[in-house]
Amino acid sequence: MPLLEETTLPKEHPPTVPVVIIGNGPSGICLSYLLSGYKPYLDTASVHPNPILYRKLQETKHLPITEQDLEYLSEGLEGRSRNPVAVLFDTLLHPNADFGYEFPPVLQWRRDKQQHIPHLVLGRATPGGAWHAMEGSMLTISLGIWMELPGVNYRDLTNGKRRDVTSDRASPEEISSYYRNYVKLKGLQKNFADNTYVTSVQKLCRGHEGEGLENGHNDEIEGQVGDGGNEGFEGSGGGALWEVRGYQQVQNDTHVPFSLFAENVVLATGASDSPVRLNVEGEDLPFVFHSISDLGLAVSLRKLDMNSDPVLIVGAGLSAADAVLCAYNSNIRVLHVFRKSVDDPDLIFKQLPKTLYPEYHKVYNMMCSQTYTSVAPSSASNRPQAVSIASSVCAKMCPKPQLTTGNMAGNAGVSLFPDYTSFPEHCVVSFQSDMKCLLQGNNSLKAFKISMALVLIGTNPNLFFLKGQGQYLGQDPTKPISCKQNPIDIHPYTFECTKEPGLFAMGPLVGDNFVRFLKGGALGISSCLLKRLKKKGKLISNGGNNLI
Repeated sequence: MPLLEETTLPKEHPPTVPVVIIGNGPSGICLSYLLSGYKPYLDTASVHPNPILYRKLQETKHLPITEQDLEYLSEGLEGRSRNPVAVLFDTLLHPNADFGYEFPPVLQWRRDKQQHIPHLVLGRATPGGAWHAMEGSMLTISLGIWMELPGVNYRDLTNGKRRDVTSDRASPEEISSYYRNYVKLKGLQKNFADNTYVTSVQKLCRGHEGEGLENGHNDEIEGQVGDGGNEGFEGSGGGALWEVRGYQQVQNDTHVPFSLFAENVVLATGASDSPVRLNVEGEDLPFVFHSISDLGLAVSLRKLDMNSDPVLIVGAGLSAADAVLCAYNSNIRVLHVFRKSVDDPDLIFKQLPKTLYPEYHKVYNMMCSQTYTSVAPSSASNRPQAVSIASSVCAKMCPKPQLTTGNMAGNAGVSLFPDYTSFPEHCVVSFQSDMKCLLQGNNSLKAFKISMALVLIGTNPNLFFLKGQGQYLGQDPTKPISCKQNPIDIHPYTFECTKEPGLFAMGPLVGDNFVRFLKGGALGISSCLLKRLKKKGKLISNGGNNLI
């Protein structure tokens, strides 16, 4: 069976792996920890502030949480995640965190090597996932302690000292370093294959008529399964195995192909693969970008300065706010366009305490108080009927934006950015090759000369390696997978896909975008797999390398 070369794959992994995890970010790392025999028990020296939950924990305190009834423990709990297990695990690790308290965890971790489940974590870079690619100067939306994984205190590993409220937020550089060190400290390296790219995940249907690949018959692969001595080796799906194919990038940019078989596959890829596009005319022009890193690069190369035409930033989320702050710090003019009104209750800024996130509230104040006032009111009555007239409109309308400054409560003492203009309830109609953009507001069309455009309206996962890009797994199978609009449909207590036994999903793919809550997926999946193996009489022994 073709596998990764001896130097690129941990030697102890058999051709068929009980669990393959795709993605080595915090989701994959946390699940690897729980599958490696680390068990969470109630710390008998602690008391949980929720008396009902504490009473339930006391009932079975001799058992690890992974062997208890997660539905029973989760009942009645409320939190910022819609997944009950995520809320449960969060309140065990950070009791009453939403009320501003910093209580210690009520869990104590013990390692039982007899409960190790062999697994392999495949990731495109070193452990930490997308955190390695983020801007080092930004601060995380979450507190540093909320970014930590079980068993290793974030402050201990980063030498962090609590100075004030905002200093407890971390930079992506600190977080990515924490995740790399976490894997080493917990001895998880043998489970990780770095710089690995998965290109295909398909189910092998065995033991039935017409056996072969679900996506098409493949006698060669079936022969390899038999030759590998895996006949009768059943996965969680009841006789089915998963074939995982891809390549690993090694020295000199060489690509080494591999093929693995797995009883269970866990999707932990996150959601930062594919930026959401506007799908408007000119979006593929060379001055239109979809990542904040492109703005940082332009600033560092001195392609932009205070004398440049303004940068157009599209979006009303935290990525767009980060771009505004980046431009602000470099004295670059900004035109900020977003569809929502500034009073929309769904704006993320409405959910952030001012004391913790002063810089984001500064952006929000500017969004509210430095809005555009059209200098060509006569154009409002001539709403365009087609984008094709954009060039002629642009020729007539390229004034510098004029501002209307509103009186916002709480604005006193806030130093605003004079070269910033917001366009609430506007959308981009098109980008033109002469570096102009056309904006549509309420009954008006506006055009401006810009130096570059940043479209920061979210990201979607790229599940190209699954059948139909995994769309059939969504809550609405007629639409593409989207972390916010159409997450993967899972069983709430096991995180197994409702449409595909033996396939699990966690993290942003199921709607949990914060590290604080994606750890619940690791608890649910590990609990499910341990119980199934125990039921089959296939507990793990000998350091976790063989099934008995």
